Amino acid sequence: NRTRLVVLEHCFVQERQIPKELSRDSLTIHHPSSTHQPFIPSTMTSIPSSLPSSTDEPTANTTNTNLITKPSIPTNLTEIQTNSSSKTTEQFRTYTQDNHDETPSRVVEHYRDMRMFQTVDFYERMAEKYSFADGKYRKLMTIEEAFFELENYVDASDPDLDLPNLLHLLQTAEGIRKANHPDWLQLTGLLHDMGKIMFLWGNGTNGQDGYSPNGKQWALGGDTFVVGCQIPNEAVVFPEFNALNPDMKNEKYNTKYGMYEPHCGLDNLKFAWGHDEYMYRMLVANETTLPREALDMIRYHSAYPWHEKGAYRHMMKEEDYEREKWVQMFNKFDLYTKDEENELRGERMSEELLPYYRGLLEKYGLGGKLKW
Repeated sequence: NRTRLVVLEHCFVQERQIPKELSRDSLTIHHPSSTHQPFIPSTMTSIPSSLPSSTDEPTANTTNTNLITKPSIPTNLTEIQTNSSSKTTEQFRTYTQDNHDETPSRVVEHYRDMRMFQTVDFYERMAEKYSFADGKYRKLMTIEEAFFELENYVDASDPDLDLPNLLHLLQTAEGIRKANHPDWLQLTGLLHDMGKIMFLWGNGTNGQDGYSPNGKQWALGGDTFVVGCQIPNEAVVFPEFNALNPDMKNEKYNTKYGMYEPHCGLDNLKFAWGHDEYMYRMLVANETTLPREALDMIRYHSAYPWHEKGAYRHMMKEEDYEREKWVQMFNKFDLYTKDEENELRGERMSEELLPYYRGLLEKYGLGGKLKW
């Protein structure tokens, strides 16, 4: 029986209802039922097309109670960073083909490959390969076991950090913890990139070679764009690579809306396949009690054309604007906690960090062996 009574300072989230008297900045959020299921907005009657079909996944239960206040965003970046850093805000996310000191050649190559190979057909093939429908999974392991599989994984798409991905996860979580945000948000920081574990079952041919920092990783990390419609030149890094995408020669996909309907909603869009989508599906399949906001941060944090550049507004629903605010808040921690000098391995990891986060994993239904 997974039902738990939890009396805490902070509660979980499933669906928000904003009273008319409250502003967007003072929104409240609600506690989900004890049997968490994939979230479906109340305006929908079926699971969006970007998820497995309704025969593969149960419908959502959106009964909610208990309110908490939306976390605030620190305005001082020193409150976000896990320790002091000499990098300025402008020095993060620098992308140029001309200066390899600012953008390593491996990053340029990564985005060229990503633009060439991320198509509707590829998305659908990966969705099938990594399906959790009908009890499917690839391996049973704990979150902690998955952490250490990622210990030597270095993200080929990241111009800001050459440390193993495990340390980036800890830096993000500890930055959120340092800013005194709720524990579910801390755990989201720890989990957000764990979908890169797909490298265990992938290879360079499908862009999932995580064994080398120079491996082909164009379906593991990097900024994601919506496949099945025109790639927005003004919103993506290296827009000169857009013409390399085969779907941009297909009249079904190369228009403003492509295969989508106006204001169809964020959950109906298929973002380039990567760790975000996989980890979202993994958490849903394992019935985590993490709130919807956490699942949104995990699923959409790499969608920089959307949450940073403002693309795809013509396909958003009204509720998606509030969801975007949470992702934008989270991304400040994802980005500004990156620190080459911050070493979190060794005694501190084993004696302080891992015991603390084990407790959060248990609390949010992610203890023990999970389906991957």
